[in-house]
Amino acid sequence: MKTYHLSREIPVESGYDLVVAGGGPAGTAAAICAARRGAKVLLVEATGCLGGMGTSGLVTAFDPMADGEKMLVGGLMREIVETLHERGWTAPQVTPDWFRKRYHCWTPFNAEGLKILLDDLAAAAGVEVRFFTRVIDADTDGKTVRGVVLQNVEGYRFVQAKTFVDATGDAVLTKLCGGAVREAGKDTPNIMPPTLCSLHANIDWATAQKEHPGGTGPNRQQELMDRAVAEGHFSHRDRHLPGLYRIGKSTGMLNAGHVFRMDALNCRSLSDGMVRGRQLVKEYVEFYRKYVPGCGDLEWMTTATLMGVRESRRIVGEYELNLADYLARRQFPDQIAVFNKAIDIHVYDDSDEQYRRFCEEFHDRGRLKPGECVGIPYGILVPRGWRNLWVAGRCNSSDVSVHGSIRVQPAAAMMGQAVGTAAVLSLRSGKGAAELDTAELVETLRADGAYLPQPRLAKTLTRAQG
Repeated sequence: MKTYHLSREIPVESGYDLVVAGGGPAGTAAAICAARRGAKVLLVEATGCLGGMGTSGLVTAFDPMADGEKMLVGGLMREIVETLHERGWTAPQVTPDWFRKRYHCWTPFNAEGLKILLDDLAAAAGVEVRFFTRVIDADTDGKTVRGVVLQNVEGYRFVQAKTFVDATGDAVLTKLCGGAVREAGKDTPNIMPPTLCSLHANIDWATAQKEHPGGTGPNRQQELMDRAVAEGHFSHRDRHLPGLYRIGKSTGMLNAGHVFRMDALNCRSLSDGMVRGRQLVKEYVEFYRKYVPGCGDLEWMTTATLMGVRESRRIVGEYELNLADYLARRQFPDQIAVFNKAIDIHVYDDSDEQYRRFCEEFHDRGRLKPGECVGIPYGILVPRGWRNLWVAGRCNSSDVSVHGSIRVQPAAAMMGQAVGTAAVLSLRSGKGAAELDTAELVETLRADGAYLPQPRLAKTLTRAQG
């Protein structure tokens, strides 16, 4: 490919303690929690709202937050879901036990309510938010980030800051800085396919509840899906159906249709994937109208403006959380969160073999039991060797299996709170990201409502061996 040399002078901005790239659940939590502790924070987001997958992506159901006995998710994420429920922005069937106690239970919510709540929380904390803004370059000195180049309708800006958080989901900032990363499909044999989610109205949930005692009836939906596939209804033979979930009196969120072989790090592939995603939603709308009781008059409202990417790029961190840790229910002295969700590696293709593999893994081999959890150590949020750069959310340092459990919104928000807090502690102590007193970090997070049950603390982070 030919290259073009771009050279220009651009305005410089300074005075920030922290710049956060990405306003999804991880980045928003990082920004709010750092600002609440007195930091001057700039949060940049490529879309026009905060919330990421929960808003622009229409993934309007929080993954499991309790272990069947108690709520594992604390801090800001607990504040968010509790406030959504208090304001009437969770689904009609949701009770507090859904997120405080029930085992492996999703909590549907209203995306517009989440947008408003996150706006309120960011403003109250004093976070400066710039929408429709992307990080396109970075300036580094060794393993220290000095500033980032932003691009929006005003042109380019070079913004200097003391600390930085990469919450882009695709590890964009870390990659621009030259940090080590792993890319799905290049460093791994497969790419977990994404889904374009959508919203629908005019669903007769009373009829649905008669047919499906569980309310949304994922088991019954799966039965009917198998029948429709066998009858040749779809352009594929993909039997893996997350399902249609109730989010309002007559509305639902549809999480269905895998865009196989889409690479979220390739613009052409991502663009084609959006087109394919909308085509798939059309097929699923026809399926629900024809096969599923209560959905005969289902109305298609909208598809997401963000592709529901499950896997793209992850950093190489000071530690990589792995399957052995997960299966051992390992607890870490420096853990900044605990989680209970099953390993959720969606089918890589529409073969029966892949569907069997998913079912066995998600429902059996890759599932923690009630009362169990695995720790998420601080070291997976620190790019190896970097002094003032952290990551949070989907681009954390974990292997493919564990990533399938912790890539979701509640875990991402807890990671975000941890790195926002860590950035402030770094500013106050003068210590780099990997040098922080992790016992102080854990105690600070506990004081802010995090559930961190580890009996032993350590002053240093957990590192990879060798």
